[in-house]
Amino acid sequence: MERYDLRKYKEEKLYNRMVEIMDNDAKPGEVIIFMFEVGDFTPVTKSMEVMKEQGHELLNSIKFNEVDWTLVVKRKAS
Repeated sequence: MERYDLRKYKEEKLYNRMVEIMDNDAKPGEVIIFMFEVGDFTPVTKSMEVMKEQGHELLNSIKFNEVDWTLVVKRKAS
């Protein structure tokens, strides 16, 4: 299990970075934790949609504090 701090990424680059991590860094079946900033709820919803479109399993989505969100995703098996 790895945690990636993506708080420095703005919304337009956030999703591409998530996909890049899942494709290149995560092993099949590995659980990844993404942390990112949210202003409104849009990045949360969009990031969940992107992960599902890529075939990964969403395990959890939690508000970490007032501005940060964590998304827990399991990479698809292959």
